[in-house]
Amino acid sequence: MVTIRKGSKRVAALMLVILLLTSCMAKPVQEQTVPIYSKYSDSFFDTFDTLTQVVAYTENEEQFQQYFQRIHDRFQELHKLYDIYNNYEGLNNIKTINDQAGIQPVRVDPDIIHLIQFSKAWYAKVGETNIAMGSVLQIWHDYREAGMDDPEHAQLPPMEDLQKAAEHMSLDRVIVDTAKSTVYLEDPKMSLNVGAVAKGYATELVAKEMEAEGLQSALISAGGNIRAIGQPLDGVRKRWGVGLQNPDKFIATDDGNLLDTIFVKDASVVSSGDYQRYYMVDGQPVHHLIDPNTLMPGQYYRAVTVVTQDSGLADFLSTVVFLIPFDESRALVERLDGVEALWVMPDGSVEASEGMQHIMKSYGATGAKAS
Repeated sequence: MVTIRKGSKRVAALMLVILLLTSCMAKPVQEQTVPIYSKYSDSFFDTFDTLTQVVAYTENEEQFQQYFQRIHDRFQELHKLYDIYNNYEGLNNIKTINDQAGIQPVRVDPDIIHLIQFSKAWYAKVGETNIAMGSVLQIWHDYREAGMDDPEHAQLPPMEDLQKAAEHMSLDRVIVDTAKSTVYLEDPKMSLNVGAVAKGYATELVAKEMEAEGLQSALISAGGNIRAIGQPLDGVRKRWGVGLQNPDKFIATDDGNLLDTIFVKDASVVSSGDYQRYYMVDGQPVHHLIDPNTLMPGQYYRAVTVVTQDSGLADFLSTVVFLIPFDESRALVERLDGVEALWVMPDGSVEASEGMQHIMKSYGATGAKAS
């Protein structure tokens, strides 16, 4: 497990676990030489409502801290831009756009424009992950918060309320003017919710920027979104080991509590599951991944994991893959270049795409081989 040197809140359950224990490392083919780089790690808990961990191999600790500070600062910037709940002085963000729905276009940072364009383009290709579902997701958010605060009186939202809200989630009414850098919601009752893509999209932006600044070997783990830069520079491994959370194990602390381990380099790993944000109604868990067609939580899987190069795309697709039946879900993955997936079925059985099997420990993969 990553050693966290600065204090942060304990996270009850991790979707993905960075495997850096000696027992998890592949054995060197020949006698290990002294690596040029040293491993450092640090973390923060003040962005995207999740613990973000950074593990990197750098020449010295001072160099690591420079990268880490830059990563932290950039995550804070993007968190504010993509925030749907809070205002920030002198800054127009997603909340500002929602507040001005049906009133006027809002001039925003290009990072918001690009996120919305990315989300609209991929929705047109594959569906399901609709960032204009804010009206529906807000209802679910309110009922979830109330249910967690008062479990004895937890309820499901009335379907009538959800259906009325669903009349105001057309992406066609999200008007982006790239020349003026503005976004306008034509429907005054609609709102954006970028929770299904923003964290992964931000992680990808930060990773690319750090690579451009010279960072060669790192893992950035923002909750369930992991982005690998290069390979571990430990003189042993060619790929990073990433542990997949077993939905039936509340805390993943070691190999015994993991579903499996996959090995990647220069790639992103994102999981979505019913064990993340949920509340209990009549003794049954009700999770946060809402199907835009039924307006209810998806019921096809316990969890899914998507592996692809781009973390924003992996985040977006993890919701799509989770919300459609298995035959459709697998067919979608197979027709997308460079995308692999794993599905944990309701009975606990596991299905995996062919490419995913090639990087899974249970199928013989190790960290000693390059991707």
